[in-house]
Amino acid sequence: MLYLLLDMGSLSIPLIFSFHPKIRFYTKFKAFFPALIISAGVYIVWDVIFTNHGIWGFNDQYLVGWKILNLPIEEWLFFICIPYACVFTHYTLISIYPNIRLNDRTTRIINSVLILLLIVAIVLNIDKAYTFYNALCTLIILILSRWKAPQVLNTFYLTFLVILLPFFIVNGMLTGSMIAEEVVWYNNAENLGERLMTIPVEDVFYAFGLILLNISLTEIFSKSISNLSKPA
Repeated sequence: MLYLLLDMGSLSIPLIFSFHPKIRFYTKFKAFFPALIISAGVYIVWDVIFTNHGIWGFNDQYLVGWKILNLPIEEWLFFICIPYACVFTHYTLISIYPNIRLNDRTTRIINSVLILLLIVAIVLNIDKAYTFYNALCTLIILILSRWKAPQVLNTFYLTFLVILLPFFIVNGMLTGSMIAEEVVWYNNAENLGERLMTIPVEDVFYAFGLILLNISLTEIFSKSISNLSKPA
């Protein structure tokens, strides 16, 4: 039950503190939950295809045994629990530290560097499915965010650095840190083979894209809801 416990542990504290009067993350629910469903849908389709093609897989030793479309129930919950915890962390940080933001020039420079790196990764790794599709998906999400929710990136580049700490703890355990065998295994023929501890380096960009998509869609939906509530 390790994977299930990691999911529930990641969700529990953020869910409780969502209703704290100084945080009030629950006020984002109307925009966040549609964003969560759409983001989960995108990544679950990808996940099902990769699992069925043996690009990654799951160790039954750490699972309860329930599967949907060949994905463990824990993996489905991952796309709810982990984004919830990360998006909660993002909004909590900017609520507590309202000045935590990069200026527009610095953000544009980081955007340009990341886009260039992702394009290079795509071009050089057509034969490595995880590296190629991860870079492609992250590139599309980054461009979408620049287009539809550009101000998100001014804060997200900073909050993501904080989010990386619990990410390394949870993902480290999933990939074999501190346990006998990994919960999630990877076919190294389909990635760069470079690891941060036990974590494939591609997982950092996977997390970046997944969280950014959730936050950007939340902001897009928040604006739409706000516009609809304005008197005609």
